[in-house]
Amino acid sequence: MVYERKIYGELKRWKELAHGTSAVLLEGARRIGKSTIVEEFAKNEYEDYIILDFVKESKEIKQNFEENLGDLDSFFRNLFLLKGKGLPKKKSVIIFDEVQLFPIARQAIKYLVADGRYDYIETGSLISIRKNVQNILIPSEEYKLKMYPMDFEEFLWANGDRITVPAIREAFAKRKPMGEAVHRKIMQKFRTYMAVGGMPQAVAAFAEGRSYEEIDFIKRNILSLYEEDLAKYDADNKEKASVIYKTIPEQLGNHKSHFKFSLVEKNARYKNYVDAVGFVAESMIGNECIHVTMPEVALEAYADRSNFKLYMGDTGLLVSQIMKSGGEMGTDLYKALIFDKLGINQGIMLENMIAQILRANGYQLYFHEFMYQPAEGKGEKKYEIDFLIVKEKKICPIEVKSSGYKRHASFDYFIRKYPVKIGDKYIVYSKDLKYEEGITYLPFYMAVCL
Repeated sequence: MVYERKIYGELKRWKELAHGTSAVLLEGARRIGKSTIVEEFAKNEYEDYIILDFVKESKEIKQNFEENLGDLDSFFRNLFLLKGKGLPKKKSVIIFDEVQLFPIARQAIKYLVADGRYDYIETGSLISIRKNVQNILIPSEEYKLKMYPMDFEEFLWANGDRITVPAIREAFAKRKPMGEAVHRKIMQKFRTYMAVGGMPQAVAAFAEGRSYEEIDFIKRNILSLYEEDLAKYDADNKEKASVIYKTIPEQLGNHKSHFKFSLVEKNARYKNYVDAVGFVAESMIGNECIHVTMPEVALEAYADRSNFKLYMGDTGLLVSQIMKSGGEMGTDLYKALIFDKLGINQGIMLENMIAQILRANGYQLYFHEFMYQPAEGKGEKKYEIDFLIVKEKKICPIEVKSSGYKRHASFDYFIRKYPVKIGDKYIVYSKDLKYEEGITYLPFYMAVCL
């Protein structure tokens, strides 16, 4: 089953604007549907296409890249003979699937694009592995697109629902509540999405009516696949990335979800693990949220990367990881989560979900710690804002509240400390939309509108 994905529209925009002057590189974690959507795009938008899957391409195909790029007439002649088909010029695309496994092909993009006979689409997972690119010239003719797991709207599309998110967007634009009955129904859909996640295989299993045990089995297989990928990277890095990834659920259970290296290794230090943390984030199986020392519009300029949080790239995988660590799985546990009757702390799942939504919406993730002494207080204390985004050149603070939304001291003191710099202020919580005392209270599902 090929599901509708928003990245398709971005691929169309690339094709229309580039006119063959660049290739497109679609980056993302494994099993998020890159190969599927690229092939669907090739079928619909070109007269013909060829896929070169570097997971399984023959040594003859690879030798053709190594020996004939200096003579592109010979290169294409050999390629078409080896693949058993030719392509009409100016109307076809060649797909380099999992291009990170054969860096020479990625380097060849420079010459192939300049040649102009065909369009080129690359897909890559764990594309930033240094040893795979250190000896090649990264082509400037690449237009990069990042692809994420299926978002809430795509999940609903896969289940035949095309009316919920437009209604959410309309309510957000008008700042009108959904109404209690509708809100409860959408929250149940959102919790279902949170439990199942956005990995296409898991979404397909849910859409087909398969059991939650089967869905969880699929997700655990994906987690195992990621661990195998990390093990390949870790061969030269003493399993640092693997350990970091495996500890994410435990890290999110820390106070304010801050990453503590002591949970990785007793005497661990940031400088010894910085590359491994970066790898997990760059491979897009994790979402890094960086502390900023000042809430300025140019957030990255104030980034303190030694203080960070690390979320799972897909919340459905986090759910499976949490249940796996507790030795639990099954329909009853999933239903308890969906119907908000699960005894364990759901706050980390909901916070992870908001991080995932913000990343899919194109935001880098930042948070801010600050010291403040309330007029009514005895001394200065440390407070924190969960997420900061920039909209219309203003800082928009976001607080995630899984419970106790009526008390938000850190939010109030942040607004008092930085009044000139603040734009819209959001508390994301489990109830219906409301606007009160300058704060917009958004139900979790309405974070898709940010």
